[in-house]
Amino acid sequence: MKRLFLILVIFVEFLSAEGVVKKALFALTTSDVSTLESRLIKGVAFNAAHYQSVNAKLDMIVVIHGGAYKFFVKDISKTKCKSDPVFQAKAKEIHEKLASLVKTHHVKFLMCGVGMKAREIEKENILEFVEVAPSAMVALIDAQNDGYAFIPID
Repeated sequence: MKRLFLILVIFVEFLSAEGVVKKALFALTTSDVSTLESRLIKGVAFNAAHYQSVNAKLDMIVVIHGGAYKFFVKDISKTKCKSDPVFQAKAKEIHEKLASLVKTHHVKFLMCGVGMKAREIEKENILEFVEVAPSAMVALIDAQNDGYAFIPID
């Protein structure tokens, strides 16, 4: 009987740990390729693995604004974003890694609609997995009010 009770307690503890959800909000403003790769792409995978190891889930939102627009456009030449030879050489690889974050870790990407207009970025020219927010501020305010921890990447 004691054994059954112990198994039941362990099972209940396991189920309650599975339901833990941590929330992270990345304000992505960097225009630097190496910062994007180290702090966002590798950082998301590292942190997701950590929370998975403690039976928790990491729910992540990335708000794209500042200098980060260029990483999420299909054809940078059709925008006012400055050309970046380092990014241009790695664009396809970076796009694949960003898409992998969506598929593997269910990251939600939101692009500032105000900044899109200012940079003449058409919705058809952004990567398929990116949603458009009315503004970066609206997206940041909404996510923080929903309990997401704010993490700047600049």
